[in-house]
Amino acid sequence: MTNSFKSTFPQELAEIALAMQAERTGHSPKAVTVVASNETVVVTMHEALTPAEKLLARTAAGAAQVEDYHRALFAVSCEALRQEIKRLTGRRVREAAVVLEPATGAIVHAFTSGTVVQIFQLEAPNGEPRAASDAKPHP
Repeated sequence: MTNSFKSTFPQELAEIALAMQAERTGHSPKAVTVVASNETVVVTMHEALTPAEKLLARTAAGAAQVEDYHRALFAVSCEALRQEIKRLTGRRVREAAVVLEPATGAIVHAFTSGTVVQIFQLEAPNGEPRAASDAKPHP
C-alpha cells in the first residue's frame, strides 16, 4: 500500500464490505481481505456463498443462476461501496467489477471455495482518467 491511503483503510473497508454483504444476503462471509495499491482496491470475500448457493452451483444451470445472482447483486449494491471507498480515500472509483466461479466458489480458479472478489479501479490522484500508456507493465 502506498502513502496515499490511511493505514487503517484496508481494515475499515473490510468491515464495511462484510457488513454490507451480510445485510444484502443474510450471510456473512467467513473473512474479508482488502488489498489496496495507489490505483486498485481488491475486496475478497472468503466463503461468501450460502450453503444453498453451494448446493445450487453443483449443476451447470444452477452455477449460472448463482453467478447471475451475484453479478446482479453487485450491480445494484456497488454504488454504496463506491461511496465508502471515496469517503475513505478521497478518490472516486473509476471502474468496478465482480468475478465469481460458482461451481467451485473460486475466483478465476485461484481462490478457495465460496470466494467473491470485488475489484475497484480508482481514478488518477489528480482526478483525471489515466491514459492506457500511463500503465506500467508487470514484469
